[in-house]
Amino acid sequence: MHPKYPLLLIGNRDEFYNRPTKHATFWDDHPQILAGRDLEKNGTWLGITKEGRFAALTNFRDPNKVLINSRSRGELVSSFLKSSTLPEKYLDDIKKSHHLYQGFNLLVGNVHELHYYSKLDNKAFKLAPGIYGLSNHSLDTPWPKVTLGKKLISEAITYDSQIHSKLFDILKNDERPPDINLPNTDVGLKWERLLSSIYIKSHEYGTRAMTVLSYSKDNKVTFIEKSLLQERDKWIESFYHFYLK
Repeated sequence: MHPKYPLLLIGNRDEFYNRPTKHATFWDDHPQILAGRDLEKNGTWLGITKEGRFAALTNFRDPNKVLINSRSRGELVSSFLKSSTLPEKYLDDIKKSHHLYQGFNLLVGNVHELHYYSKLDNKAFKLAPGIYGLSNHSLDTPWPKVTLGKKLISEAITYDSQIHSKLFDILKNDERPPDINLPNTDVGLKWERLLSSIYIKSHEYGTRAMTVLSYSKDNKVTFIEKSLLQERDKWIESFYHFYLK
């Protein structure tokens, strides 16, 4: 949708502040992977490899369907990044093991294609060119922040200069919709309000990482992450440029 960038992705990771996390870097044990890391389970929520394999995950919010002894959803991203399996085949395998995980949505792809899977209906499909929004429900569910985010991205990509800066401005948006427009995901009105904005901040839970990722037509990857340390008042920026192998 942008003349220079076949892929532009922005995403916020929202998590409890006390969950141990490492900011985005190339992993010591898998040097081809660039991603943040959840130090509790050793998985990740979003990452890319030097070859251009990409994956990202969101949780599916449903407090009424909680599995006991479920596997970490972060491994769904890291396992794809570690592998050489084609995106479509990888999601076919996930369909067979989806019952081992709490609810989730998963994006996997490479420089040629991007695929989406949701545990909600256990279906996967390839995404056509377009602008998509994904929160803690199915792809393009019209929650206020999803609708707002897509609108702001549509406006941002009309600019050719400072595109990455403009995309970060979207991730910092803390506008909350009126109560009448809030979704009902059985977490109570207080939490629905808190979770309704693109950028989240509270005493114990909020946006821990803001990421902007781009592929350019000359095979250049730009990966920028602003990560909140556990002190909650200090952000660290990880900035990477590299050309795909």
